[in-house]
Amino acid sequence: MDVQYPPVVAPPHKSSLQKFKVKLKETLFPDDPMRQFKGQPFGTKIVLAAQYVFPILQWLPQYSLKLFKSDIISGITIASLSIPQGISYAKLAGLPPSFGLYSSFVPPLVYAVLGSSKDLAIGPAAITSLVLRSMLTQGVSATSQPQLFLQLAFTSTLFAGVFQAALGILRLGFIIDFLSKAILVGFMAGVAVIVSLQQLKSLLGITHFTKKMTIVDVLSSVFSNIHEWSWQTIVMGAGFLILLLLARQFSLKKPKYFWVSAGAPLLSVITSTAILFAIRGKHPAILVIGKLPEGVNPPSVKMLYFEATHLGLAIKTGIIVGILSLTESIAVGRTFAAIRKYKVDGNKEMIAIGLMNVIGSTTSCFASTGSFSRTAVNHNAGAKTAMSNIVMSVAVLVTLLFLMPLLHYTPHVVLGAIIVTAVIGFVDIPAAYRIWKIDKFDFVVMLTAFFGVIFISVEYGLALAVGLSILRILLQITRPKTVMLGNIPGTRLYRDLHHYNQATRIPGFLILSIEAPINFANITYLQQRTLRWIEEEEESMKDNSVFRFVILEMSAVSNIDTSGVSLFQELKSALETKHIKLALVNPLAEVIEKLTKADESDSFIREDYLFLSVGEAVGKLSSIMENSPSVTMQQEQPPYM
Repeated sequence: MDVQYPPVVAPPHKSSLQKFKVKLKETLFPDDPMRQFKGQPFGTKIVLAAQYVFPILQWLPQYSLKLFKSDIISGITIASLSIPQGISYAKLAGLPPSFGLYSSFVPPLVYAVLGSSKDLAIGPAAITSLVLRSMLTQGVSATSQPQLFLQLAFTSTLFAGVFQAALGILRLGFIIDFLSKAILVGFMAGVAVIVSLQQLKSLLGITHFTKKMTIVDVLSSVFSNIHEWSWQTIVMGAGFLILLLLARQFSLKKPKYFWVSAGAPLLSVITSTAILFAIRGKHPAILVIGKLPEGVNPPSVKMLYFEATHLGLAIKTGIIVGILSLTESIAVGRTFAAIRKYKVDGNKEMIAIGLMNVIGSTTSCFASTGSFSRTAVNHNAGAKTAMSNIVMSVAVLVTLLFLMPLLHYTPHVVLGAIIVTAVIGFVDIPAAYRIWKIDKFDFVVMLTAFFGVIFISVEYGLALAVGLSILRILLQITRPKTVMLGNIPGTRLYRDLHHYNQATRIPGFLILSIEAPINFANITYLQQRTLRWIEEEEESMKDNSVFRFVILEMSAVSNIDTSGVSLFQELKSALETKHIKLALVNPLAEVIEKLTKADESDSFIREDYLFLSVGEAVGKLSSIMENSPSVTMQQEQPPYM
């Protein structure tokens, strides 16, 4: 029994404004955040709007003592990790240690009000700290120009926050998607290597060290200053590094003992500080932090730097730091949200993190984000809501007000060991192997990011990897996949001849599938490739009169531009000289609409050559071949015609 197919028709008419609204909504608002307001009374809409802007209003009214018990335990736990990490990452960023604590106090409070993640723990991170320092030191020295360097750090944080918030407000979060998994694996591994090598200054007790960040410069500086190596520093550094690594490995093997690795940094700081206090003055070779100012974050609005001399450097640094911190934070937030089965709104996260850094830049904070190590500890400690960030901030506040003098004798070598332990997990060998196994080009991208970071610079390594990824996308656009289809015997299915060995060619037909949008960038390739297939088809036939039809399967052609329309006009003209007809299968709504508008004379898009399926096209066109007196069919017709 023959199947009756409806005709291929153009979609219902829509005005240009209607089309623009639909396109804008699908591009910027795929989650349709306004749907929750539909049909709601005005009062409810006000409440929903407030909850949307301030997510804390969603969970705070239902907050209970039971939840607080869990959050206070997790908050204190991550504070024990955040305090030594904050000091260490400030050192990594080239800033005084107290600014690491400032950045662990204000930003978590802001995020608790605006953020949508229940697990994310906020504070300075190794990657953003290193990138901040490595980019700013290209124009300013952190040692000889500490005040200007500090000003630029705050200014870069401001621009990072503005950029992040703008991405969220304008719904442009897809920009960070250009940092693929392969790029991040290679980049983070490269950063881990550079960060670890940078800590050799502290672990070996070197006082004169290179300001450059490449592996060649760092190793050259290490071995050219052997005379500065301090055996006391090396012994202490090796001891605490081994302790921290063992604690980390133990917690990885036994996750329920997460508190071992979480508490190890604070224990190391306390122990080493006590040792240095006990032997103060006897071993001056071991460098210590020194006196730290007490009190909460001083305002830094007046320290923001907007003079033309270094403004470009601050903006560039802010954008790079902003992208990296967003990528890490959203990736970490979504990972733990998936574990606990709740959703994290990416655009709201961008706004929250952006405003957090904007406010932070005016309160003596440098770039902060959601750290994976702290978030993992926060999650494992049983955090239920963002209240854990508030508890952590209170613990940091207590430290700022009352405990700063106790950190006077904290040795730099222990801070270096803490940093090495924190970043060593960024070298993800299993992930690199999976990338190699799945996609060799992605593996090359990963290596580009890795070697670019360690041999050139952090930002250029990242830029090279992103550029290589974009080149791949351009190749996919300009060289879209096109395949020849054949019939699966006994079915009406038509599949790639090179994929399915059982698929067979249909005599008299050349059936091609275009699997990409058609635009100005690829029409030349598509035309040349199609004409070459036609020539090969003609050469392979003993009787050229049998070759009568070219069928283009267009289910995967989601869009077409003006240049793409001309492809069909030129292709039809070229085929007419060979007495070959062109048929189109399942052109989508936007494609058929544009083709119909362009074909005002009804010269190349005839209704009797438009079909919903390849099976229908082959069946009806085979009937034309059979009824044509000029053609003698030499082979059996395909099944189900």
